[in-house]
Amino acid sequence: MLFPRPVLEGIARGEITLAYRRWDRPRVRAGTRLRTAVGLVEVESVDRVAASRLTAADARQAGFAGRRELLDWLDGYRSGPAGERLATYRIAVRHAGDDPRVALRGRDALSPGDLEEVRGRLARLDRAARHGPWTARVLRLIEERPGVRAGDLAESLDRERLPFKADVRKLKELGLTESLEVGYRLSPRGRAVLASLDPR
Repeated sequence: MLFPRPVLEGIARGEITLAYRRWDRPRVRAGTRLRTAVGLVEVESVDRVAASRLTAADARQAGFAGRRELLDWLDGYRSGPAGERLATYRIAVRHAGDDPRVALRGRDALSPGDLEEVRGRLARLDRAARHGPWTARVLRLIEERPGVRAGDLAESLDRERLPFKADVRKLKELGLTESLEVGYRLSPRGRAVLASLDPR
């Protein structure tokens, strides 16, 4: 479930508390926490509603100027599978704090035990990959070429862009990389881990 940046900022400020979608079935569940550009957004409830009963207040809580704007936006949804008519869902949302990966990235004072744990997780990623060990190589590449397009980095390793990006996301989950507007860079944690793998 994606939100435009202005909507995310409204959720973070507590001004937007509802979202609306047209789906063939619910795509999120109450209790789901979504990682976004402004931190965690929690889904508090998901309810099917009749679009005809939506009010101007409902629209404003979702960040729209009025009821007509919300209905026009919902009308932009295409039909579901095999032309199936889509239902309207009201999703209550709230800002649920910072993305824990952000704090993790800055934790670079790693004990020997911390380093052993991270290296173990990298080793498992390497063993699971069909294309062979890759984690240290990708960390080193990002260190050497920060802010370079993912496609260019992938090409330098003779890899496809989307599988390469999926691998970088795995490193991001460990707090080792950060996404930039273009490309990536190592986090302080990532630099500490790479130094332990590849002292230079």
